[in-house]
Amino acid sequence: MLVKCGGKVIFRERIDPMNIQLKKGVMEIVVLSMLQRKDFYGYELVTEISKYIEMSEGTIYPLLNRFKKDGLVETYLAESHSGPPRKYYRITKDGKLEYQESVREWIEFTKAVQKLLEENKKLSMSKGGQAE
Repeated sequence: MLVKCGGKVIFRERIDPMNIQLKKGVMEIVVLSMLQRKDFYGYELVTEISKYIEMSEGTIYPLLNRFKKDGLVETYLAESHSGPPRKYYRITKDGKLEYQESVREWIEFTKAVQKLLEENKKLSMSKGGQAE
């Protein structure tokens, strides 16, 4: 997985099944977060998210289709200045509620992970080890 900051890669890690599953879970909250800002068409969403997290169109469309099936987003067609009309995705009321709940769960989860990591660091330091 690549994490970018200002277009510069700041973290690179090999992709294994655990990372793929983690990324899939994170993508749900990321996409709902983006759709809170404004309506997007698929490729535009990929382009914006890719500024921060490496992803492809192959990742986004199955997720958007599931969101639509679950009533979290709705779609509409809008004319494009260059080519055929584009399908835009708009977050629904249920999507906004899902996003809020996901953010709450994400904050709880990351606090718990951070606490665990800090406790491990303290334990390592008390045993004469070096913090990593």
